[in-house]
Amino acid sequence: MDELKKLKRLLQYWLEHNNEHVQLYRDWAEKASPLDNRELSEILRRLSNETEKLNRLFEEAIKRI
Repeated sequence: MDELKKLKRLLQYWLEHNNEHVQLYRDWAEKASPLDNRELSEILRRLSNETEKLNRLFEEAIKRI
């Protein structure tokens, strides 16, 4: 397998892995909210949003291969 194919597989893996993290961050944000920790909940939501932005960069990189 050439290097570009390896890189594409890695990028796809990282994208899938990050998508799992997005959901986990959201789930924990929901769990943190009723625990009187709204600041933590908001940080987890922000992490989710930032990870989605990162995923768009992974998608862009995959398209360029």
